[in-house]
Amino acid sequence: MDESAAWIPASRYPDPAVQILDASFARYHLPLAAVERLATGFRWCEGPVWFGDGRYLLWSDIPNNRMMKWEEETGTVSVFRRPSNYANGNTRDGQGRLVTCEHMRRVTRTEYDGSITVLIDRFDGKRLNSPNDVVVKSDGSIWFSDPPFGILANYEGRQAEPELPQNVYRLDPETGAAMVVADGIKGPNGLCFSPDESRLYLVESRGVPNRNIRVYDVAGDGRTLSGGDILIDAGPGGTPDGMRCDIDGNLWCGWGMGSAELDGVMIFNPEGKPIGRIALPERCANLCFGGPMRNRLFMAASQSIYALYTATQGVAGG
Repeated sequence: MDESAAWIPASRYPDPAVQILDASFARYHLPLAAVERLATGFRWCEGPVWFGDGRYLLWSDIPNNRMMKWEEETGTVSVFRRPSNYANGNTRDGQGRLVTCEHMRRVTRTEYDGSITVLIDRFDGKRLNSPNDVVVKSDGSIWFSDPPFGILANYEGRQAEPELPQNVYRLDPETGAAMVVADGIKGPNGLCFSPDESRLYLVESRGVPNRNIRVYDVAGDGRTLSGGDILIDAGPGGTPDGMRCDIDGNLWCGWGMGSAELDGVMIFNPEGKPIGRIALPERCANLCFGGPMRNRLFMAASQSIYALYTATQGVAGG
């Protein structure tokens, strides 16, 4: 039986799915809040992004080649865009426009009138691999990871060999020019900035012997990185994917793969110590904060979308 179909919401508070692993997490936990399943019946959910001005959540349903929409006021779920070019990660820029990583080898921006602008599809004359996750810095620059996962997935029989290394790129807000900010990463995946943007966190999803989360120092010019040390070793079976920071710098990370006891969300403090966990019946690939107070965590987990009110806020723009 499908585990997601068997999901039963907590009938009592506090919800046992929200687990305090360290006393410091108690301040972020609302005892009278429970995990809610907002929608289900998808094939692989990724890239949730909140639109507070419209009170809705968008996310990617990658294998179905579409983006979905959930409306807070009515709970209505509808197709936002189809085809989506196998969209994966999403975020918004400083002007509120949707920025999307597409597995069909490009990063795009949706303009106010609904038209789509291709921001980048090539670097040094070679095609991108399959852009995965994306964040926009406060200076307007766009940072994204480019592993080969999408082109190797053989969507529509379009399997292809990578033309470029697995890099992380920065797009300049003035010129649109791209530069490599991190290379030599085995499977660069989810990424996010610390609240003050002095750090960039990056999931290395093909790390050896385990997946990990690396941390880079952002230079004073806001353009280049240094460091890249492993902050979090996910351990055997650990599978960090997408992540976001709260205003105190804690990392909320999508987690889980082949082991039910790992499925859900792991929360780490800025030093990389695990402090909390949200257990879900499905692997959580990615997440974002939203709602009027930015205190509602939306979790894209395999076939479903879940939500949980928290006692913290996500970083603005994250």
